[in-house]
Amino acid sequence: MLIIGAKGFAKEVLEVCVQNDCTNNLVFFDDVNMDIPDKLFSEFSILKNKEEVLTHFKNNGKSFTIGVGNPKHRRMLHQKFIDLGGVFTSMISTTAQIGSYNVNIEEGCNIMQKVVITNDVTIRKGTIVNQLTSIGHDVEIGEFSEICPNVSISGNCKLGANTFIGTGAIILPKINIGKNVVVGAGAVVSKDLPDNCVAVGIPAKVIKNK
Repeated sequence: MLIIGAKGFAKEVLEVCVQNDCTNNLVFFDDVNMDIPDKLFSEFSILKNKEEVLTHFKNNGKSFTIGVGNPKHRRMLHQKFIDLGGVFTSMISTTAQIGSYNVNIEEGCNIMQKVVITNDVTIRKGTIVNQLTSIGHDVEIGEFSEICPNVSISGNCKLGANTFIGTGAIILPKINIGKNVVVGAGAVVSKDLPDNCVAVGIPAKVIKNK
């Protein structure tokens, strides 16, 4: 497995790999930060260029996941590593509680520690569902979205692609949130939100159109 990124969120994805007992041939990739060592925690190699990635894919399998936040960055990195022949792979913590019926988690998702997902839930490609978040029944989350820690998404909600939900936000039942939306930390979303906006507060109000 290759984890894209070697700081911040990548360290949390590492913990999921440890829980899942999949650290054999685990490496990281970072060609942005110049202050990183050759190995993370003195154990896991950090690749720093395309040639090293291609060699790893050839010798150790092509699975990769993204250890970087931000929907735009995740979408871009996904395409970059698909073009190199990688296979976009989900990482799901063993501590996550996932419903038994009609749960669809697409490729490349990161489902982190102590997440609760009930039944009839679809999480599209490349999405982060961060720790301690709960997702109610009949929810759909669009691709490359980022759900921060301790978010509560009630039943019958739909979130569009590339949406960012800040830490501790609450989405009330039967809410539709558009594409490319940012919901601020601690917000309570009680009404539908259109595409391409920023909403904050209790109740959440649109303060900016992107």
